Amino acid sequence: MRKVITYNRKAKHDYFIEDTFEAGLVLHGTEIKSIRKGSIQLKESFITFINGEAFIKNMYIPQYEFGNQFNHDEVRERKLLLHKHEIKKLQQKTRLQGYTVVPLSLYLSKGKAKMEIALAKGKDLHDKRNVEKERDATRMMQKALKRSY
Repeated sequence: MRKVITYNRKAKHDYFIEDTFEAGLVLHGTEIKSIRKGSIQLKESFITFINGEAFIKNMYIPQYEFGNQFNHDEVRERKLLLHKHEIKKLQQKTRLQGYTVVPLSLYLSKGKAKMEIALAKGKDLHDKRNVEKERDATRMMQKALKRSY
């Protein structure tokens, strides 16, 4: 069972998604309670690699309103739990081939917070326009087919 908490809509608009991975999150204090409440923002967040470990930066998890002195910092960097071979693959692609790693969604799976991350390549302005033209063309074809029946 997978309950999606938040989705990064901007990622598919700004990037070509090549490959996706599932990563766990290391959380502290009341962060999981805030995640379950569902007011997380992934829009400006990104993934970096430090000493062979993956971290997500700029992910906003608001403070839990019923928390006490053990409340967490909203935008601290959080460690992602991935296999070593996955981290190695992602690091090589980002370093050598100009890819970037972006978060796609945050969800709960069996009570644990998981994140879907993607290996992506940035889109240019003309690429974004072409994608919009293709979407419009398929939408028009679907409407025409629907009318003909």
